[in-house]
Amino acid sequence: MHIIVVGLNYRTAPVEVRERFTFSERDLPEAIQQLKQTKSILECVIVATCNRTELYAVVDRHHLCGHYIRSFMENWFGLPRQEFTHHLYMFEDDLAVKHLMRVASGLDSMVIGETQILGQVKSAFQLAQELKATGTLFNMLFRQAITVAKRAHSETSIGETAVSVSYAAVELGKRIFGQFAKKTVMILGAGKMSELTAKHLYANGAEKIIVVNRTYDRAVELADKFNGIPCSMPEAIRRLHEADIIISSTGADGFVLQREQVAEAMKRRKSRPLFMIDIAVPRDLDPAIASVENVFLYDIDDLEGIVENNLEQRRKEALKIEAMIAEEYEAFREWYRTLGVVPLIRALQDKAAAIHEETMDSLMKKLPDLGERELKVIRKLTKSIVNQMTHDPILRIKEMAGDKRAAEAMDMFVKLFALEEAVEEADREQVPEAAPVPLAARAGGAGSKPQPVIGLATAAP
Repeated sequence: MHIIVVGLNYRTAPVEVRERFTFSERDLPEAIQQLKQTKSILECVIVATCNRTELYAVVDRHHLCGHYIRSFMENWFGLPRQEFTHHLYMFEDDLAVKHLMRVASGLDSMVIGETQILGQVKSAFQLAQELKATGTLFNMLFRQAITVAKRAHSETSIGETAVSVSYAAVELGKRIFGQFAKKTVMILGAGKMSELTAKHLYANGAEKIIVVNRTYDRAVELADKFNGIPCSMPEAIRRLHEADIIISSTGADGFVLQREQVAEAMKRRKSRPLFMIDIAVPRDLDPAIASVENVFLYDIDDLEGIVENNLEQRRKEALKIEAMIAEEYEAFREWYRTLGVVPLIRALQDKAAAIHEETMDSLMKKLPDLGERELKVIRKLTKSIVNQMTHDPILRIKEMAGDKRAAEAMDMFVKLFALEEAVEEADREQVPEAAPVPLAARAGGAGSKPQPVIGLATAAP
């Protein structure tokens, strides 16, 4: 079995490419189910954000796994692979594990150390779980990735400085206007990103915030938090001329504002500048808006340079997180390494427990006058004997699971303890993807180092 990730992100693909590879919230369950049904894929999770689209999978074929996933992308998005393959990166096994942990911890984000990605990874995993698209490997791996990400933000100060895409948008606005006290801000969208943007604007002195959303109740809910003004989308179009700053982050499939609408609003503004930031993917604002005089339009890619000055402290804290990830990776590798012997250990423990119970039953029949206290003491002592007798064999088979001759050792373990029947029964009952071959045994020893697949664009894992 192999763990792989195929994806594209803000480093390998510009926003006009990334927006063509987004999964809507409505379609994501169907996409996961189709990916799970793709040949050779045993488990899968799709992590889709404005800055990345990544497909994580447990596969049973090493040399064809990338091909099958690219075929899925080609069919789902309706694009020939020649148009996007050069934007993709692919990591396998060790590199894929480390990449996921770095992504969840915010170390692979445009804004290093941001916390929003942790919630997105967690939601992606939970959805895949609900759809029964995950199994033994991903249930463990994603939980560990989420755990190390939580540690990263609780045990370091990486999140103490307010740096995020929404914060960067506000910082850009301050560079142009200086302050927000006498400016009217219009926020399109009432999701998490919009709420963060409103929070930063409010903290920086914005007195008039217009919150626009297709669902009016949601606009009211967000506006109330910041003494803002709720507004429907049709009303927002009519009031467009009032806004000095427009920040858009909706989940719409197409443009929510067209060039003509902005041009008409600018006539009523009498040449006063209009500052617009589009932090949505797919983009909310028609790029042609930039051609309107006195309109300054920025998209999410423009923000990367804005945040650079706020990141030096986070980079220092990131080194501590890299050390945490290294520890968590080794813990996962150790678990993965011994995964193949788990059924053998369980079979031995079950056999020992059965023998113990049979012995106790025989004892009670032969010595019926024993009291409850005596039986309790005897049961405890004999159970201790059984546990001590099986302790060393279990410890040794775990140690041998990482050797080059792991398969031979496990076979000998089964024969020595006469576990053939129990193991065969467990194999019949087990879900196919629940017991993959341990990484070290499969890869030719504990020292093996899987590499990124050649032919795809690579990014830092």
